[in-house]
Amino acid sequence: MIIRNAIGPGETKNMDTQDLRANFLVESVMQDGKISMTYTHYDRLVIGGAVPADKPLILEADEAIKSTYFLERRELGVMVVSGAGIVVVDGTEYPLATKECLYVGRGSKEVIFKNAGNGTARFFFTSAPAHAAYPTRKMTQQEAEPEHLGSVEKANERTIFKYIHPAGIESCQLVMGFTELKKGSVWNTMPPHTHDRRMEAYFYFDVPAEDRVWHFMGEPSETRHLVISNYQAIISPPWSIHSGAGTTNYSFIWAMAGENQSFADMDFVPLSEVK
Repeated sequence: MIIRNAIGPGETKNMDTQDLRANFLVESVMQDGKISMTYTHYDRLVIGGAVPADKPLILEADEAIKSTYFLERRELGVMVVSGAGIVVVDGTEYPLATKECLYVGRGSKEVIFKNAGNGTARFFFTSAPAHAAYPTRKMTQQEAEPEHLGSVEKANERTIFKYIHPAGIESCQLVMGFTELKKGSVWNTMPPHTHDRRMEAYFYFDVPAEDRVWHFMGEPSETRHLVISNYQAIISPPWSIHSGAGTTNYSFIWAMAGENQSFADMDFVPLSEVK
């Protein structure tokens, strides 16, 4: 497990591109035949990927979290970003197609990722500390609560699918879903905003190999950017804006943890104040 310390806005102002990438970008989320995990001290969220190539992969407790099993004090959100897979939770199988989600509650002792059929599934997951246990539950894309935002004129027409949130899959503190940009749209998360009550992680996918996304972060008056490619994740601090534009349309998973679960808890920043 890779450990990332919390970085403040004062330190970030003096970072060059290499420093920004080392602290806020998770480059190798999907690794064939492995489970990869990054632990951030921002609300102690874990960002991970599982790619079971020729054998199932077991989610084990890393030494960093000091627990007897991974979900002893945590909850988990899982989404398949390509292929079809199965998550086995304490002996119960949950088949997942692409863009379907599974929530696994605190206290589940065994979590296994495996392929469904002959293809290779890629699982993205996030985990947050939990003080209460909620039932394990699956949700399909059709069952998710869609929210249509943006416009063709602003190049940000998109649909948000909410999975883990108070009106969907109940959880202790984790909030998770994904956003799908329409063809011809490239901007996400407009207008820019912060939410000082919680941090957020972005995982970009459906990005063609030849394309890139410019992810913008930083204080509204001190913005920075990171150029990222497919299957890479961003750690977004509570004090930072989070927005992006790509060379084509794409999708991204968002996951949040912190003070509350209100999706609408955002401090919007007028574009006239962004520098």
